[in-house]
Amino acid sequence: MTGDAYQGNPRLRNVRIDIEGKSHQVMTDRERVTVIPIKVRRKQNRKLLTPPSGAGANVMSGGIDIPMIKTLGKAFYWQRLLDEGKYATASDLARAFNLESGWVSEVIRMANLAPEIVDAILEGVQPRHLNLHTIRGRNQPLPREWEEQKKTLAFV
Repeated sequence: MTGDAYQGNPRLRNVRIDIEGKSHQVMTDRERVTVIPIKVRRKQNRKLLTPPSGAGANVMSGGIDIPMIKTLGKAFYWQRLLDEGKYATASDLARAFNLESGWVSEVIRMANLAPEIVDAILEGVQPRHLNLHTIRGRNQPLPREWEEQKKTLAFV
Protein backbone atom coordinates (compact mmCIF):
# COMPACT_ATOMS: atom_id res chain seq x y z
CA MET A 1 0.00 0.00 0.00
CA THR A 2 1.40 3.39 -0.86
CA GLY A 3 0.38 6.85 0.27
CA ASP A 4 -0.62 7.69 -3.33
CA ALA A 5 -3.51 5.24 -3.11
CA TYR A 6 -5.14 7.39 -0.43
CA GLN A 7 -4.83 10.91 -1.83
CA GLY A 8 -8.45 11.69 -0.91
CA ASN A 9 -7.96 10.92 2.78
CA PRO A 10 -4.87 12.57 4.35
CA ARG A 11 -5.20 10.51 7.55
CA LEU A 12 -4.72 7.30 5.58
CA ARG A 13 -1.62 8.67 3.89
CA ASN A 14 0.05 8.94 7.29
CA VAL A 15 -0.92 5.67 8.97
CA ARG A 16 -1.12 2.13 7.65
CA ILE A 17 -2.46 -0.66 9.81
CA ASP A 18 -1.13 -4.20 9.64
CA ILE A 19 -2.66 -6.63 12.08
CA GLU A 20 -0.23 -9.57 12.07
CA GLY A 21 3.54 -9.79 12.20
CA LYS A 22 6.28 -8.83 14.60
CA SER A 23 6.07 -5.54 16.44
CA HIS A 24 8.03 -2.90 14.57
CA GLN A 25 7.80 0.58 13.18
CA VAL A 26 8.73 2.00 9.78
CA MET A 27 9.03 5.73 9.20
CA THR A 28 9.41 7.55 5.90
CA ASP A 29 8.93 11.19 4.97
CA ARG A 30 5.28 10.46 4.09
CA GLU A 31 4.11 7.85 6.56
CA ARG A 32 4.68 6.13 9.86
CA VAL A 33 3.69 2.47 10.00
CA THR A 34 3.19 0.70 13.31
CA VAL A 35 2.64 -3.03 13.00
CA ILE A 36 0.32 -4.23 15.75
CA PRO A 37 1.26 -7.78 16.70
CA ILE A 38 -2.27 -9.04 17.20
CA LYS A 39 -3.61 -12.08 15.43
CA VAL A 40 -7.29 -12.39 14.54
CA ARG A 41 -8.49 -15.98 14.74
CA ARG A 42 -11.90 -17.53 14.38
CA LYS A 43 -13.28 -19.77 17.08
CA GLN A 44 -16.75 -21.06 16.30
CA ASN A 45 -18.71 -17.90 15.39
CA ARG A 46 -16.42 -15.45 17.22
CA LYS A 47 -13.22 -13.67 16.32
CA LEU A 48 -10.51 -13.91 18.96
CA LEU A 49 -7.68 -11.39 19.22
CA THR A 50 -4.37 -12.80 20.42
CA PRO A 51 -2.10 -10.06 21.83
CA PRO A 52 1.69 -10.27 22.16
CA SER A 53 3.25 -11.97 25.18
CA GLY A 54 3.98 -9.84 28.23
CA ALA A 55 7.62 -10.86 28.65
CA GLY A 56 9.05 -7.37 28.12
CA ALA A 57 6.66 -5.38 30.30
CA ASN A 58 8.08 -2.73 32.58
CA VAL A 59 6.97 -3.42 36.16
CA MET A 60 7.10 0.29 37.11
CA SER A 61 4.57 1.16 34.45
CA GLY A 62 1.02 0.00 33.88
CA GLY A 63 2.37 -3.27 32.47
CA ILE A 64 0.88 -5.32 29.66
CA ASP A 65 -2.84 -4.62 29.73
CA ILE A 66 -4.40 -7.45 27.70
CA PRO A 67 -7.95 -6.01 27.63
CA MET A 68 -6.61 -2.64 26.45
CA ILE A 69 -4.47 -4.28 23.74
CA LYS A 70 -7.43 -6.35 22.55
CA THR A 71 -9.67 -3.28 22.46
CA LEU A 72 -6.98 -1.33 20.62
CA GLY A 73 -6.78 -4.16 18.08
CA LYS A 74 -10.56 -4.00 17.62
CA ALA A 75 -10.34 -0.23 17.12
CA PHE A 76 -7.81 -0.53 14.29
CA TYR A 77 -9.62 -3.49 12.74
CA TRP A 78 -13.00 -1.73 12.80
CA GLN A 79 -11.47 1.51 11.51
CA ARG A 80 -9.97 -0.45 8.61
CA LEU A 81 -13.39 -1.94 7.82
CA LEU A 82 -14.83 1.60 7.71
CA ASP A 83 -11.91 2.94 5.64
CA GLU A 84 -12.28 0.12 3.12
CA GLY A 85 -16.00 0.90 2.78
CA LYS A 86 -17.25 -2.45 4.10
CA TYR A 87 -19.51 -0.47 6.44
CA ALA A 88 -20.66 3.09 5.81
CA THR A 89 -20.88 4.16 9.46
CA ALA A 90 -19.96 2.97 12.93
CA SER A 91 -23.68 2.35 13.54
CA ASP A 92 -23.80 -0.01 10.53
CA LEU A 93 -20.75 -1.83 11.84
CA ALA A 94 -22.31 -2.10 15.32
CA ARG A 95 -25.50 -3.58 13.86
CA ALA A 96 -23.49 -6.09 11.80
CA PHE A 97 -21.55 -7.24 14.89
CA ASN A 98 -24.64 -7.02 17.13
CA LEU A 99 -22.97 -4.48 19.45
CA GLU A 100 -24.07 -1.23 21.07
CA SER A 101 -23.25 1.65 18.70
CA GLY A 102 -22.05 4.05 21.41
CA TRP A 103 -19.48 1.54 22.62
CA VAL A 104 -18.32 0.85 19.06
CA SER A 105 -17.83 4.59 18.49
CA GLU A 106 -15.81 4.88 21.72
CA VAL A 107 -13.58 2.00 20.69
CA ILE A 108 -13.06 3.29 17.14
CA ARG A 109 -11.82 6.62 18.56
CA MET A 110 -8.88 4.66 19.96
CA ALA A 111 -7.59 4.26 16.38
CA ASN A 112 -6.83 8.00 16.46
CA LEU A 113 -4.42 7.79 19.39
CA ALA A 114 -0.94 9.24 19.02
CA PRO A 115 1.55 6.62 17.78
CA GLU A 116 3.68 7.04 20.92
CA ILE A 117 0.67 6.20 23.09
CA VAL A 118 -0.15 3.13 20.98
CA ASP A 119 3.49 1.97 21.13
CA ALA A 120 3.60 2.39 24.92
CA ILE A 121 0.39 0.35 25.35
CA LEU A 122 1.68 -2.46 23.13
CA GLU A 123 5.02 -2.54 24.96
CA GLY A 124 3.33 -2.37 28.39
CA VAL A 125 5.13 0.84 29.39
CA GLN A 126 2.12 3.16 29.50
CA PRO A 127 1.61 5.18 32.70
CA ARG A 128 -0.44 3.44 35.39
CA HIS A 129 -3.31 5.96 35.12
CA LEU A 130 -3.79 5.12 31.42
CA ASN A 131 -6.66 2.63 31.31
CA LEU A 132 -9.50 1.71 28.96
CA HIS A 133 -11.94 4.02 30.68
CA THR A 134 -9.63 7.01 30.16
CA ILE A 135 -8.50 6.08 26.64
CA ARG A 136 -12.01 5.56 25.29
CA GLY A 137 -12.84 9.10 26.40
CA ARG A 138 -15.90 8.13 28.35
CA ASN A 139 -15.65 10.97 30.90
CA GLN A 140 -13.75 13.48 28.82
CA PRO A 141 -13.34 13.08 25.05
CA LEU A 142 -9.72 13.02 23.94
CA PRO A 143 -8.55 15.72 21.54
CA ARG A 144 -7.77 14.63 17.97
CA GLU A 145 -4.34 16.33 17.90
CA TRP A 146 -1.62 13.98 19.07
CA GLU A 147 0.29 16.56 21.13
CA GLU A 148 -2.91 17.60 22.90
CA GLN A 149 -3.70 13.93 23.62
CA LYS A 150 -0.32 13.50 25.28
CA LYS A 151 -0.89 16.61 27.42
CA THR A 152 -4.43 15.56 28.38
CA LEU A 153 -3.27 12.07 29.38
CA ALA A 154 -0.14 13.40 31.14
CA PHE A 155 1.87 11.15 28.84
CA VAL A 156 5.62 11.71 28.96
